[in-house]
Amino acid sequence: MATKKTKPVWEKSMPEKQFQWMKEIIAAPSPIGLEAAMSYGVLKPFFEDIKPKSWAIHQFKGNAGIVLDSHPGEDDRTSVMIIGHADKIRLQVRSIGSDGKIWVNSDSFLPCTLIGHEVKLFSQDPKKPGKYRLIQGGTIEALGAIHFSEPGQRTGDKGIKPTQLYLELQMHGEKCKEKIEKLGIRAGDPIILDRPIRKGFTKDTYYGAYLDNGLGCFMVAELARIFAKKPLKNIRILYTIATHEEIGRFGATAIAGEMKPDILIGADVNHDYDAAPGLGAKKMNPLTMGKGFSITGGSITSDYISSLIEKACQANEIPYQMDMSGRDTGTDAMAAALAGFDSAAISVGFPIRNMHTISETGHTLDILAAIAGMEATFLELDKMNRNKGISRDDLKNNHARLDNVSTL
Repeated sequence: MATKKTKPVWEKSMPEKQFQWMKEIIAAPSPIGLEAAMSYGVLKPFFEDIKPKSWAIHQFKGNAGIVLDSHPGEDDRTSVMIIGHADKIRLQVRSIGSDGKIWVNSDSFLPCTLIGHEVKLFSQDPKKPGKYRLIQGGTIEALGAIHFSEPGQRTGDKGIKPTQLYLELQMHGEKCKEKIEKLGIRAGDPIILDRPIRKGFTKDTYYGAYLDNGLGCFMVAELARIFAKKPLKNIRILYTIATHEEIGRFGATAIAGEMKPDILIGADVNHDYDAAPGLGAKKMNPLTMGKGFSITGGSITSDYISSLIEKACQANEIPYQMDMSGRDTGTDAMAAALAGFDSAAISVGFPIRNMHTISETGHTLDILAAIAGMEATFLELDKMNRNKGISRDDLKNNHARLDNVSTL
C-alpha cells in the first residue's frame, strides 16, 4: 500500500531480501505428489514463525498441503481461502533401456522444450523404501545428434514425440541397465528441471523454472506475513498451500471440500498473451507482463467478488488487468465447484511468458501488485457492514441482476 508521500511498492524494484525469499520458495523440489519440500520444508516453518498464538496450521492425511488459519474453529465467521499450489510439473521414469537410456514421459511439457536441459532425478533407496536420494548430472535428450535425425526434423517440419525422450546419465560399457537399476532408479521416479530463478536482463524481470506455481505460494505467504502483523478483526483467512493442481486440482479440492470456505481465491500464473508467438489471429485478450495482476471472469467465478477486488484496487490505484475463461478457470479457483459445495470463487494471477518451460519469465510489478490488491481487498471485506465484515448474506444477495440494468 502507498500514501501520498511514498511511492507504491509495485512501482519500486522488489527488495533483494524479498526476491531471495521468493526464489527460495520457487526452488523447493516439489514435483506432483511429493510437495512437502515446499509446504513442510519451507512454508510451514515460516508460518510457525510468523503466526500469532491464536492461529493454527492444518495438515492433511492424503496430501502435503497446509492451511494457516487465522481463526481456527470459528466456523460462524465468514471465511476466505486463498490458494497457491506447491506442485511442479515433472517428468517420470518410464523404463530403462539395455544401453542405459532412462526413458521418460513428458507430462505437461512440450517435448521440444526439454532437449538438452539439466534435470534432477529423485529416487528411493532400494534398501530403505521411503528414503529418497538426488541424482544430478544428466540431461534430457531425444535425437542424440542432428546426424541421426529425419529430414523433417532438420527443417523443423517435424517435431519430437514424447516417446522419444530419455534421460542421459552417460552410462557406457557393459551392463548399463544393471548399473542404472543398482542406483534404485525405477518406473515412476520424478524428474524436475534444474534451473533456479534469476534476475532478467530487463529491469524488474526474472526467469527460470517453476514460476508455476511458486509465485502463487509466495503471494499467499506474503499476505500471511502482512496480516500476522495486523490481524483482521472480522473475517477468517485460510492461507492455503495446495498439492496436485497440475493433474486436476485434486489437492485444493480435498482441502477446500474439508474446510468449506465462503470465498475461495485461486492464486496462479497467467499468460502474457501480447507476447505469445503466433496468437495474433486468435484475438486473445490483451494481457501483458508488467502491467498488473490479472482478475479472471467467466467460468464459475463470482462477479460480486470480482467487483469488490476491482473497487479495492481502483481506490488504491493498484494496477490490474481483466482476463476471461470459458468452462474452466484452469486454476484452484475451481476447487469448490469440483468438491461440490457452495462458495464464491475468483481466480487472480500474474501474466508470465513461456509457461511450462525452463525459462518462465515474470515481472515483479505484477506479483507485488497482486499482493497489494489482495491486501486492500481483505481490508475492505473486513470493514464492510459498519466494521462487522462481509457476511454470507452479502454473498447470497449480491448476484448481478441483468434485468435491472439501465440502457445506454
